[in-house]
Amino acid sequence: MQTPPEPPKRRSGLISGLRNNFLAGIVVIAPIGLTIWLIWSVVGWVDGFVWPLVPDYYHPTQIVNRILGNDSPMSPDYIQVNVRGLGVILFLVVTIAVGWIAKGIIGRRFLIWGESLVGRMPVVRSIYNGAKQLAETVFAQSETSFDEACLIEYPRKGVWAIGFISTKAKGEMAEKVPADGDIMTVFLPTTPNPTSGFLLFIPRSDLTMLDMSVEDAAKLVISAGLVYPNTKTPKVDPEALPKR
Repeated sequence: MQTPPEPPKRRSGLISGLRNNFLAGIVVIAPIGLTIWLIWSVVGWVDGFVWPLVPDYYHPTQIVNRILGNDSPMSPDYIQVNVRGLGVILFLVVTIAVGWIAKGIIGRRFLIWGESLVGRMPVVRSIYNGAKQLAETVFAQSETSFDEACLIEYPRKGVWAIGFISTKAKGEMAEKVPADGDIMTVFLPTTPNPTSGFLLFIPRSDLTMLDMSVEDAAKLVISAGLVYPNTKTPKVDPEALPKR
């Protein structure tokens, strides 16, 4: 008795291929589109915040129409100019100028006087201090950063976790932690939120250093192990190559 022939799978294979191509295209388009949309939205938000503070006389629409001689907005030749991003440029210029002035002697004295004045206002003082602390935390320029990524045995022996070395322990921590060598300060992040974690003081001999950068290790932690850094090409010893 002959077995019946299998039905053709060409149609299902074609649909599967189209689906896989569609998903691959989504993987490429989604990050690009989201990035463009986010930048476009932020630029528009900054423009909408900055331009109402600028007198109408200096708006691009007014400048262009003055040059063309169109003084009346009711004129059929009146041109509306909306160049997205000019408000961002103006905001950057003003912010840089304010920062440059604030670094000077006069600017510092003016800030001290202004902060002392704000400190006498009960409600305004709380709002200003909170906003200042947030701005200093987010935008403060700090030279300190994690030096290297490492592996540590945590939470028990035989189980490894990624940690970030911040510095060598100093003072009382370096004196009272029992160890033969240096004591390192290690931050152990949690997944998928690496901003929370544990502060550990570990002997250097118990750390296994990683070749990957801190950024690649952070990506590995945030993605819960789904995004691995590109593997390095092994170095080839010229002496080990066969000679012709």
